[in-house]
Amino acid sequence: MAQRKHLDDFLRGRIIGRLECGRTQLEVSEELGIAQSVISRLWQRFQDDVTAKRNRRSTASDLSRQLSSATGTTVSRQTVYRHLGYIGLYARRPVRCVPLIATHCRLRLAWNREHALWTPQQWSCVIFSDESRFSLQSDSRRIFIWRAPGTRYHQENTIERHRYGGAGWLVWGGVILGSRTDLHVQSVTMTGHISQDVILEQHVRLFRGAMGAEFLFMDDNARPHRANIVDECLQSEDITRMDWSAYSPDLNPIEDVWDMLCRRIAARQPPPTCLPELRRALLDEWYNIPQDQIDNLILSMPRRCKACIPSSGRHTP
Repeated sequence: MAQRKHLDDFLRGRIIGRLECGRTQLEVSEELGIAQSVISRLWQRFQDDVTAKRNRRSTASDLSRQLSSATGTTVSRQTVYRHLGYIGLYARRPVRCVPLIATHCRLRLAWNREHALWTPQQWSCVIFSDESRFSLQSDSRRIFIWRAPGTRYHQENTIERHRYGGAGWLVWGGVILGSRTDLHVQSVTMTGHISQDVILEQHVRLFRGAMGAEFLFMDDNARPHRANIVDECLQSEDITRMDWSAYSPDLNPIEDVWDMLCRRIAARQPPPTCLPELRRALLDEWYNIPQDQIDNLILSMPRRCKACIPSSGRHTP
């Protein structure tokens, strides 16, 4: 009688290899002396794994139908969930990332190698800034994928996308260890004049005056921030712009702050139903984000830089 025994990786490989070559489960059971029920469960999990990884955006119901069609055995939706959990695959929302080409990866890698050994004191002098659009027509993000823990930013688990549509507000903000700027909310796109007259003159200049010569201003290389009038203003105010690698929102802590803000807006009851309500909600929730959470994001910069190096400059968690 076939016995139940512990299956190490080598033995699992032998079983799967024989089944893939067309041997029946009964034949493999008799040859290796392993209970057929054990072999059946191993084969089912292997098929779940392969199917889910090849079709990461399939629902559990889709996978159930595919497996039932392929094996001739009814496989329930709940069984699919359970088996995928056994092998470490869970339904998660895909990460939205900007597209990267080889040049972006090369420059990102060089930047992270240069900054990987920066101390917390050095990072504490940087004000991280960015703008983001918040819309009444929120992105529901109902599409899920199957992924294993720790693979959030693997290429197959991301969706590359530049912008979101819909009526809303463009906001600008900056965060620094221990503080943040006021939130600037506007209905028009960012321009060089707005960058100079509002962002630099009304917000960044105040932090430069308080912190002194060690202060660094980080922006994301967007065209309005590189206008000549902006460069002239930075020079006249003696504000040093931090060298920043293009297409690197995953390295900017304020991107995580935007995510916090988005979640807080979505959790409001009742939710904003018009643009004036959305504007008030944005301002309220911006100041309600705990400062210690922002500080933790800034202090994570060494980890972000080091994580980007083994990934050869691609997106990192």
